[in-house]
Amino acid sequence: MGQDPKFTAGEITRMAWLTARMAKRGIASQTVYQGDLERKFTRIVDGAREREEKNAKDSRNRN
Repeated sequence: MGQDPKFTAGEITRMAWLTARMAKRGIASQTVYQGDLERKFTRIVDGAREREEKNAKDSRNRN
């Protein structure tokens, strides 16, 4: 995998919210399941990568 993409303000906000929720669960107990939040976080990163790839293809097609 390459570098992380540039994130939009909305994506950064959602990732910060998910990170805070994961931290809160971690404080509650080390054995609390966090896979659901981790999947959401990964989905945001994957969506940003796809968006950047699409934008790169679009910009190449315009030139």
